[in-house]
Amino acid sequence: MTIGSDARRFPDDALVPPDPRPRDGGERRLRDFTTSRRVLLLSLLCVPLGSAVTLLALGLLDLIGLITHLVYTGALSSTLAPPDTSVLGPFSVLVPVAGGLIVGLMARCGSERIRGHGIPEAIETILLRGSRMEPRLAVLKPVSSAISIGTGGPFGAEGPIIVTGGAAGSILGQLLHLTAAERRCLLVAGAVAGMTSVFGTPVAAVLLVVELLLFEWRPRSMIPVALAACAAEVAREALAGAGLLRAAPLFPISAHAALPSVAVAGAIPIGLACGALAWLMTRCVYGAEDLFGRLPLHWMWWPALGGVVVGIGGLIDPRALGVGYDTIGAELAGRLALGTLAVLLVVKLSIWAVALGSNTSGGILAPLLMLGAALGGLLGGVLPGAGDGTWALLGMAGAMAGVMRSPFTSIVFALELTHDVSALLPLLLVCTVAHLLSVLTLGRSILTEKVARRGYHVLREYEVDPLHALLVRDVMGTDPLTVTTDTAVAAPAMNLSRDEDLLRLDEQPREGAPAHTPLVARPHETLREVADRMLATGHAVLPVVDGADPPRLVGRVSHLDLLQAHQRLLIEERHRERPLAPRLRGSVGRLLTTRESVQ
Repeated sequence: MTIGSDARRFPDDALVPPDPRPRDGGERRLRDFTTSRRVLLLSLLCVPLGSAVTLLALGLLDLIGLITHLVYTGALSSTLAPPDTSVLGPFSVLVPVAGGLIVGLMARCGSERIRGHGIPEAIETILLRGSRMEPRLAVLKPVSSAISIGTGGPFGAEGPIIVTGGAAGSILGQLLHLTAAERRCLLVAGAVAGMTSVFGTPVAAVLLVVELLLFEWRPRSMIPVALAACAAEVAREALAGAGLLRAAPLFPISAHAALPSVAVAGAIPIGLACGALAWLMTRCVYGAEDLFGRLPLHWMWWPALGGVVVGIGGLIDPRALGVGYDTIGAELAGRLALGTLAVLLVVKLSIWAVALGSNTSGGILAPLLMLGAALGGLLGGVLPGAGDGTWALLGMAGAMAGVMRSPFTSIVFALELTHDVSALLPLLLVCTVAHLLSVLTLGRSILTEKVARRGYHVLREYEVDPLHALLVRDVMGTDPLTVTTDTAVAAPAMNLSRDEDLLRLDEQPREGAPAHTPLVARPHETLREVADRMLATGHAVLPVVDGADPPRLVGRVSHLDLLQAHQRLLIEERHRERPLAPRLRGSVGRLLTTRESVQ
């Protein structure tokens, strides 16, 4: 079979499904999932990890509140509140500058990896570092973020908490005898517990790490991660009951009846606007980073320069400073006028892009929620059919779907935050449209662009591995093998040449040769099993034997045969045909047939 741009080169039966008749070659041993009992150990580790990360989250939120009150008002309180610039007046501009100087010094002397909002660093740790985070990062990242946010930085606390939880899980994994995949599971479990601790959204947190950090969809990772989220939510509710944390939902709004069709249709323009906002936010952040890179200054001074812009923006609209959870709640409740929303949108976007471009420490989730809600509220001024706060809710979810490229997370996140189930259909529509526009207009998201700038590529598409879908018998060859009923396979694979053209298995091993366990493939095995065996042993060709006693040689499979699995995938992706094409008679039919043959 040959793959080419000409559709006529594909055989007519290229897409014919395999024979559905049952076989007795051992296929029944194959399973839907490859999860082993090791998942039980990981699950037992993730439950206490989730509870512990909740305590870390509480400590970080208290530290942010303490710093905010100390630097802006001089009060001794750990309550999470927006910065009050009225006490210092114009001198409040100096507060973010001082915070930027401290963060830059910590990055210079401690660890450069505390710069930024942390999720790109987590992705890089998972993909390139074997899920091994430095222990000092678990201390430096939350402290630097608390200083940055507490001194007015326009960031959310969830990003640093996600990184802190991930660092805790990674450290636990490094203390135990685990594989890199198992360490990744613990790292992500700590991250999901961190997000759950802040927002009280365990389901959305699990979906987020599936769409963003796990890079797989397997029970071996989903089960421990989900248990960590559940443990974090239980601990969060217990702390909330004790008055130590805010009870869910974080942003409650009045529930309304099923939205009319005109309101559902209004989700389309909001989705388009959110997709455009995602493009603008990404361009602004990395445009600001490029401008900082052209300055004849060491990057240690960048956060302080960004702090100047943050301080000036705080004088224009103090709501743009800090975590902004109260402001988001006011947007969703429809308590902000259109003029206020417009000023907030411009000021928040400007100072956030500059501050994040300066590579200071802080999260992106709360800012994009605030910007999306402001945009939705503005559009709601001209869109009919919904009450106050509904358009802000759709804008918030659409901005998250467009910026983070996580549409399912955005839908469930909005539902868990507000408990507004009646908004499910417009949420689905707005997130889908925003995600579509973002994917078509941006090659990389704000999360993966930083990783790409470091020379690495991240593909965020999940698909079934074709090596898992095909069996050895589907691709094995028999030429130049001579297969007879008297041919027994006893030659070890160690004696096989790596050159496929030199492979010969039609000779019995000489009498007295050392006994070895034959390294072979079975017809009913998946190509993934064979590929793993080839990689582990360094053999490019394996003999294929049946399950008879004694086993009989039936063919051979090589590394080149494994490419046939991908070849079938290419056929499905590129081969266009019209199986149910109408048969037209006369000149019209001949004309269409001629055109198709030419194409």
